[in-house]
Amino acid sequence: MAETIKVLAVDDDQDFLDAFAERMQIHGLSVTKATSGIEALSKAEEQTFDAVILDMAMPQMDGIDTLKRLRKINPDLQVILLTGHATIDKSVEAIKLGAIDFLEKPAEIDAVMDRIKAAKFARMLLVEKKTEERIKKIISDKGW
Repeated sequence: MAETIKVLAVDDDQDFLDAFAERMQIHGLSVTKATSGIEALSKAEEQTFDAVILDMAMPQMDGIDTLKRLRKINPDLQVILLTGHATIDKSVEAIKLGAIDFLEKPAEIDAVMDRIKAAKFARMLLVEKKTEERIKKIISDKGW
């Protein structure tokens, strides 16, 4: 049986967040919700996620600041930014900071699902590579 994809959805608009999370859950994803960047950081410290869907425009801590802090907590996090007000400058900045994609609201669920599946695959490759490096180091240290 395939492992459930775990997603952290972050948006300050509770109604949008609830509807968006429900759509992802219908597609078989396990969704954790956060209504602020600060709440997202707390949840990212508590558990791991295959992907983070992060709203760009939020009060107190916007998507860019949240992205920076999320990547400090876990550099392997696969973050997809979602916004109703996309600009090329913000998109470029987000990608440079480690976001894997940038989608405009309202994003088609198929496009979101494709990005999430790609994020899970990318995360899996990163984890495999780190595990392989750790095993090589153990073998080298043991002299086997």
